[in-house]
Formats: sequence, structure tokens, C-alpha cells
Amino acid sequence: MSIIYDNDIMRPELYDYDVFPLCFLTGEGRTVTIRPLGIHRRFEPGHEYVLTVLDACRAEDGRFPGTGNGQTVRAVPDEDGCLRVSADFPAEGMYFIFLHHEAGGGRMAQFRVYALAHDMAGRIPLRGDLHLHSCRSDGREDPAVVVSHYRAHGYDFTVLSDHERYYPSLEARRRMGINENDESELTDMLIVPGEEVHLPLNDVHFVNFGGEFSINALLTPNRNTEGGEGREVRSLHGDCPDTMTRDEFIAMIRERAKSVPREIESERLSYAVLEWTNEQMKANKGLGIFPHPYWLCSTMQLSDDYTRFIYEHRPFDAFEVLGGENYYQHNGFQTSLYYEMKAKGYDYPVVGSTDSHGSTRMNRNALICSTIVFAPSNTTRALVDSIKSYYSVAVDTISPEYRLVGDTRWVRFGSFLMENWYPLHDKVCEAEGLYLKRYMTGDDRAEAVLKAMKGQIPAMFRKYFAV
Repeated sequence: MSIIYDNDIMRPELYDYDVFPLCFLTGEGRTVTIRPLGIHRRFEPGHEYVLTVLDACRAEDGRFPGTGNGQTVRAVPDEDGCLRVSADFPAEGMYFIFLHHEAGGGRMAQFRVYALAHDMAGRIPLRGDLHLHSCRSDGREDPAVVVSHYRAHGYDFTVLSDHERYYPSLEARRRMGINENDESELTDMLIVPGEEVHLPLNDVHFVNFGGEFSINALLTPNRNTEGGEGREVRSLHGDCPDTMTRDEFIAMIRERAKSVPREIESERLSYAVLEWTNEQMKANKGLGIFPHPYWLCSTMQLSDDYTRFIYEHRPFDAFEVLGGENYYQHNGFQTSLYYEMKAKGYDYPVVGSTDSHGSTRMNRNALICSTIVFAPSNTTRALVDSIKSYYSVAVDTISPEYRLVGDTRWVRFGSFLMENWYPLHDKVCEAEGLYLKRYMTGDDRAEAVLKAMKGQIPAMFRKYFAV
């Protein structure tokens, strides 16, 4: 992330060489190209270089009992000045490629690439935020400015999940020129429709990520009317269920709560609301997220016992294991709960989010957490479906020493991406985000720049991910 690499800090080899693809599917005879970036690193024409390929996840010959880990490859620069290395990458994981001028000589450079199992065919890593706010609720900034800032921070997608309001996410999509197919002539960044759901009789927060209609707006009155009176402010396609009054909703919830096995009435009512909300999430095709149960606001937002009851009964699709605050109890307790419950058989997709109320570095929490989703495309439907299928990992960047939470497989791959892909990716996003903000705040010249820049990130995905 930019918060870590801050423009100028990358692995040394990324300054001097362009290595592609960085990621590819496991198999025999995969070819990696190494292109020197400048005459100070050029390869000698006609010279035969020696390269050693090692599986980083297996023991090395000579250190532990022999594994036959290393492969030695010899290569002469092609006419374009590049070295092309063909080797076998039989298992998923990171591989080192050591470059030597000659056999027995010292290392000139060390490169890293990653082989992926074939269930990753067609999937690329997309980083985003699934929970944040704008000035349309209790955030600080214009919805389109928030999104522009997050593009500059290196995000591929984000949502605007304003409290009780769905329409700000649609407003931002409209201003970015994003159509119903999640396409825009200005940018490759995606704004996902969404909201933070707050309904009567329930203090448990709930995030609607990618739903095709507002859940808050199923009750009247509701705050979505700030954006207008029609269905277009409470649904993505103008199609949504009929509304009910708040009194009708409360009566329905009180009846449903009678069957909830909790002693405290407020928890019975709360859980009945969560169940009903989850049913609406399934109807609107979105991702229901259970956020920040260990948020401290005089006490924990929820009692530990009630949190575990919610977790065990699953009225949601994904757990916000990281996000919101930077004190240990928040993310530390949530991470501990996730792994403990996973060991007991309660396995959920995880996400990381900022719950940001300010998108600049003036807000200490603007960049504390994110999610990497391994999806076939940067579209709402692909992101939602991929997270529900467990193709996601949560990223903690509260401090410069990043951490990841999720399945070991994705933690390892995510770590590789943080150090080898995102430093390259984020530099391009930073420039695009700058011009997005200029365009959104009235600079007429920015439109031409954005249209010229559009397509750069998709082209980088095609170059660096041979999946």
C-alpha cells in the first residue's frame, strides 16, 4: 500500500528490472521475462547467464535433507535485451530466481515469482474497502472526493456505506460515469453500491455491500429521501421491494423475536432484526457483513456472549475481522475470535475495512485495513461471489509492518503481492486518483488525462498475471 511503500520504497530489484509475469499457474515450462531498466543493468549480448530457481516453501538442498528443490537454467539475452527463463513450477507458492553472471559466481540479483493452483485460473487480486463513510452521513468529505482519494491510495474498488443511506453510493457512481455494467469511460476503479444498515430495535451494525437495493429504505420514513423520492435513490436498477412503515416493521420483529433463544429481550429483538436483514441481503444479491463487534464505546459494542451467539448462528455472509480502529482490542480480539471459531468449525469469509470517516492521511484510520479479493473481474457481482466463495484475505496496515488475516494460502499469496505487486500498481493508481479528484472538483482539463490513462491497470494485470 502507499502507506507502506510511500512512493519511493520498493524491493531493490523492482527499481532495476521488470519481471513478468509475476504470477502464473503451476505447471512445467513456465517462462519468466527479465527486462533490465536502464543501461546500468543491461545484459551482455551473447553471454550465457546462470539462473537458479528455488521453491521458497521447500527445504533447500544442503540445509535440510535433500529435496531436489533447485533448478539450474542457462539463458542468453534475446535481441530485445531481455533474459527469458523457462522452468518448472510444480507446486503453489513463491519461487526465488537467483541471477548469476556465471556458474559458481555471486548473485547479481534475486527475483520473486508466484505459482498458483489452477482454481485461480482467471482470477486477479483486487484490493478495496468494504466499509467507509462520506459527508452524506458522518464522514468528512464529498462522496466522489472520498473515492478519488482511495484510488490515489491504490484501491481497485471501494463502497460508500453511509449510515442509513444508500443513495450516496449511487451518486458517486453517477459522477464517476459508472453504468449498470460497472463500466466507466473515465476510470477502471469501481464504486460498489452499499450502505450501513440501522433499523429499529437493533444496535448491531450491518453493512450492505453490493446489494441491488437499499435495506434502510424498506422502511418509511427513511433517510434515502434526502436524495430524492423515487426508486432510483434506493435501488441500483430501479427495482426494489415495497416499503413498510416503522410501526409495521416493529410489530413484525416483535413477533419474530418470540422464537429467538436469548434470555435478554433486547438481544431477542436485535437478533430478529439481523435475521430479517440477512433475508433481504439474499434477495438483493449483496454481501452482508458483520462489522466491529469489539469496537469500544464506553463498553464493547456487543457483549462477548451475544457476539458469539451471532457468530454461531450466521445472519451474515462475511466477518469484518479487521477495521475501524487502531487500538489492539478492536482488531486483536476480532482476529482471535475468528481463528478460535474457525477451529470449532465456524468458518466465514473475512474482509478488512477502514470504516473511514476521512479519506486523507490527516485521519489516522484512513488506511488502516483493506481486503484483497481474488476475483475474475472488477465488478460488483464478481467481488461479492468471490468473497462468498472464500477468495479473500484481510490486510492490516495499522503499522508499517503489514499483517494479513485469513486462510494460510491467501496470507502467503497476499504477502507476496504486498511486496512485489502493489508497489508497482500503486504508483499508477496515485496519478489516476489525483486527476479523478481534479475532474470531480471542476477541472475541465482532467477529463482528457483520465481518458488517456484509462486501461493502464487492466493492462498491468494482463502483463503480470498469466492466469
